[in-house]
Amino acid sequence: MRLASLAAAAFLFAAPAFAQQVEVTPLVNAEWLKAHAADENVVVIDIRDKVGETDLGELPYLAHAVVAPYASYGWRTEIDGVPGQIPADADIARLIGDLGVDGDDHVVIVPWGTDSSEFAGATRVYWTFKYLGHDAVSILDGGWRQYDAQGGERVAEPVTPVAATFPLNVRKELRGTTEDVLAALENGTKLIDARPHDQHVGNSKSPVVRIEGTIPGSLNIEHSSLYSGEYASFATPETIAALAEGVGLAAGENNIVFCNTGHWASIAWFALHEVAGNENTAMYDGSMAEWAADPARPIQ
Repeated sequence: MRLASLAAAAFLFAAPAFAQQVEVTPLVNAEWLKAHAADENVVVIDIRDKVGETDLGELPYLAHAVVAPYASYGWRTEIDGVPGQIPADADIARLIGDLGVDGDDHVVIVPWGTDSSEFAGATRVYWTFKYLGHDAVSILDGGWRQYDAQGGERVAEPVTPVAATFPLNVRKELRGTTEDVLAALENGTKLIDARPHDQHVGNSKSPVVRIEGTIPGSLNIEHSSLYSGEYASFATPETIAALAEGVGLAAGENNIVFCNTGHWASIAWFALHEVAGNENTAMYDGSMAEWAADPARPIQ
């Protein structure tokens, strides 16, 4: 449904090649978005937070985009005391439908692109679409930074969406649960901690996690290694493969990624599952906030 109306590249980091109109890839570049934002059945979702608090002047929005800020739109919620969870299926489907997205649309998600932690908002929303069974979704590599640097059209007001019906086809295999992690400890499935090294080794912790430490035997791929804040660009498949191999994760090997609340973990999931093509990667969105809440669960 059609809605109402850093050019630099780092070594080992690169924007994806220009995509054809009908092609859906995990990442699209600013030139692709400039060429296709107004296309039929392309819905651009601007998830940038606090746009009104910037110095972008009278034209702070992307042309042809609807607005759904990551922190305030309702992409994540607290469930049973665990923060950062995906809302109930019907609730999140309604929120997406309210943005004018139906089952035929190619969704393009746009963050600020400032650093890996902020970019994780885009990967988390992307994971949400994939988990709900919507495969036609991409992220603008480099986010607003690349769009603005390459002369993307700016407007005073975002698009007002026309509500649509968003269909659900939940893919449970993409979401890890506490029970899945407990099983992984028994069967040897690799667990990937996407948090900073200091949190992984227990030198510090998030305020939402009860105690320092990690899930026993987990491997550490820091989220910051997967997105270049300097060049506003996501890691290449080769870089991701090298990082995975460096911690002993083989190509195609079963694994579950986690962090504190499923935010940073979405960066690792996106890298491994979508960019590098490991379809056996799931994300534990409860992560350490849920795992550590029960003192009976082991902490390393």
